Amino acid sequence: MRLLFVAADRMEFGGPLARAAKSGATRLGGNEILLVANGAGAKRAAAAVDRAAPGFHPDALVSMGFCGALDERLQIADIVGGTAIVGSDLACARCQSRGAVEGPICSIGHVARTAAEKRLLRASGGIAVEMEAAGVAQRAATLGLPVYVLKVVTDLSGETMANDFNSALTSDGHFDTIRILTGTLRHPAVRIPELIRLRNRCVRAARALGEFIADCRF
Repeated sequence: MRLLFVAADRMEFGGPLARAAKSGATRLGGNEILLVANGAGAKRAAAAVDRAAPGFHPDALVSMGFCGALDERLQIADIVGGTAIVGSDLACARCQSRGAVEGPICSIGHVARTAAEKRLLRASGGIAVEMEAAGVAQRAATLGLPVYVLKVVTDLSGETMANDFNSALTSDGHFDTIRILTGTLRHPAVRIPELIRLRNRCVRAARALGEFIADCRF
């Protein structure tokens, strides 16, 4: 099966790339894969599909990467399998694998930074929140392809981030490191430990997601 994986950042591919290297650079779990990272947000995710799909001819699209928990039962590095995109008629396919918590995904245009916002999003029915799945799912519907949404938790439902990542999000869908660090230095005692903690969580989460995807049957 030919699978086009779409994420916001190459860091989210760390786990799959580590597993793919064991069996060949373009194969994972018996599938031929192409990994594309094009920045945060639905528009950039859709553009990644537009760019990659014509030459690769995928059998399915996979929106993968990091997410925030909305369901309080979700813990760091838990795998989330999307069943639908909240607020749309876009349904998601399900891979055959153990260990994922399945449910609707909230796909929004910014980082859900506060516990209060996460509670509001939870009330809409989603179990996790991220920024790219809606764009990938829309393109899958246009192409007549199944879409899988596989995410991994990097922040908890009750957590509020001290760092303002939204103000550092640039037009190319990436986060301005200098802007983040400048903001961090205004409140270093809180924001620097948070950045270190988030970095460590992302490494752990990417590894967990790679292991899960390698064992999936799409």
